[in-house]
Amino acid sequence: MIRYDDKPVVLVLAGHDPSGGAGLVADAEAVRGCGGWPVTIPTAMTVQSTRDVLAVEPCSGDFIRRAARALFEDFRIAAIKVGLIPDAEVLAAVIDVARMRPGIPLIVDPVIASGGGTELSTPGLAADVRSRLLPLVDILTPNRRELSLLATQPAADEVAQVVEVMSLGCAAVLVTGTDPLEGEPAAGHVVHTLHTPELNRQWQWPRLPADYHGSGCTLASALATRLAAGEGLAGACAQAQRFTWDTLDHGLALGRGQFLPDRVWRAPDFDATLE
Repeated sequence: MIRYDDKPVVLVLAGHDPSGGAGLVADAEAVRGCGGWPVTIPTAMTVQSTRDVLAVEPCSGDFIRRAARALFEDFRIAAIKVGLIPDAEVLAAVIDVARMRPGIPLIVDPVIASGGGTELSTPGLAADVRSRLLPLVDILTPNRRELSLLATQPAADEVAQVVEVMSLGCAAVLVTGTDPLEGEPAAGHVVHTLHTPELNRQWQWPRLPADYHGSGCTLASALATRLAAGEGLAGACAQAQRFTWDTLDHGLALGRGQFLPDRVWRAPDFDATLE
């Protein structure tokens, strides 16, 4: 039976990770896993593995704009999720896309460096992100290192950095604590903190033993999907975290580096005996 209008559509602008752990593949799987339908536009092609990113080739801004117009004409998009922004041309295109549909949630995962430490954006881009993109953002989902790179006072505490980011116009920030900071011991729990002008809320999750490739993409796209479905911000954050933790708990060691979140772990195994 054909069904209509029963899935929120999420537009994803992000880099393509051929390992499937992060980037557009991760985003699309997370959107589907949380009840939505993904429509995707690459912002960059990458050469990468589960160990590190070896090369990033940005897509053209004109390509991104044309792809977005075609999708907006065809779908009723309910949220926009942004991942990797590799250079100023892509940043300008992403801003133009966000302005094509004002009023729908804009979720930004500020992908700045790979898990292996490779810088993914051109030097100096953070300043343009602060001044031009953050005023449009409904919720930013940085880890603590990404937050410090976006703030002009990297040595300040987390609350001061969040206040600075929100003073630029960003409506809310969900700071993830998955990655211990330099010199910080890995605690038994991971703490994620939601900051808005009205409330601060924290969630604690048991720390899993492995290192994972794509947890940030998974969380941001899950959050975008639940917001697109009409959930309130705090509820959507909680649901996205639950989904993400489950994908990590069922993570797969398929490559020679980080584990890969299994975002379809609830799907039954394919039965090849059926005819």
